[in-house]
Amino acid sequence: MNKRWIVAAAAAVGLAAATINGVDGAAWPPGEAIGACDPNAKPANLNFTLKDIGGRDVKLSSFKGKVILLNFWATWCGPCKVEIPWFNEFHQKYKDRGLVVLGISADDTVEQLKPFVAEHRMMYPVLVGKGRDDVQEALGPVWGLPTTLMISRDGKVCHTHMGLAKKADFEKGILGLL
Repeated sequence: MNKRWIVAAAAAVGLAAATINGVDGAAWPPGEAIGACDPNAKPANLNFTLKDIGGRDVKLSSFKGKVILLNFWATWCGPCKVEIPWFNEFHQKYKDRGLVVLGISADDTVEQLKPFVAEHRMMYPVLVGKGRDDVQEALGPVWGLPTTLMISRDGKVCHTHMGLAKKADFEKGILGLL
């Protein structure tokens, strides 16, 4: 089966779950302590350079020392559209405390991204991930969209959530790492 269809099916399931659970999203995975980072958490492989929608190189490693909310998403993904205003808010509210929000578009072209980013007033860096399965594999696995990682200042993947989570859970996770 084509990988794109698998991702689309997972996104459809995520959208259905979000609809059933309400717009605020699903609860964080049971048993995962939001905000705390397991001392044995795996290191995030940030040794990648991606292009932003302006064509500039962005080295993920340049964000080491910051708390990173890294979101894999797509323009066609319903739950992703729900999260964008939250991530804009977190970006504005916590950037001075060391948070960086990064959006990696999984399969959209720059031509698709530019009007979408403008329409949704995305204030955080949006990176082009189309054709970069190596990034998804290194940081994932990314089996569906949205998939969001929270990476600590010391570069560990503290939380990974696939699908739409509650805004409050994202914020609690951010505050726990700041």
